[in-house]
Amino acid sequence: MVDKSALGAEGQPFVMDIERGKIHEFARATRSAHSSHFDGDHPVIPPTFLTTQFFWEELVEGSNPWHLVQMSQKRGMHAEQEYVFHGPPPRAGERLFARSMVTEIWEKESRSAGTLTFVKMVTEFRDAEGRLRAEAILTGVETAKPPESP
Repeated sequence: MVDKSALGAEGQPFVMDIERGKIHEFARATRSAHSSHFDGDHPVIPPTFLTTQFFWEELVEGSNPWHLVQMSQKRGMHAEQEYVFHGPPPRAGERLFARSMVTEIWEKESRSAGTLTFVKMVTEFRDAEGRLRAEAILTGVETAKPPESP
């Protein structure tokens, strides 16, 4: 069951270095053919590249506050993922300073699953000057009762 006291929880800051080789690997893995992900020494990240934040968060204890939500592994699911860029997307060679926070928890009634509890976590990515460059917005949902078998 979602712990609503997790609302407002912030993880420890973590650093994400944008690496050329990792951009190439990610672009290939997602079957991107766009030349901007491969050309030059400072290619642009694919839009969903920020998903790799979880590898960087693992390096800093307490950086991912999602565990505080305590969403059920049986009734919880990843509902939505959104990326917002505030200007041009980051490029290889940049260092981003990131922090994740639980920003919203709300409920909605469902006919088949009872009360649905939604949780939103936003990770902000800032440059060395502190400018907001991008946000990764994860939304999870937990059903009040287990899904019915067909």
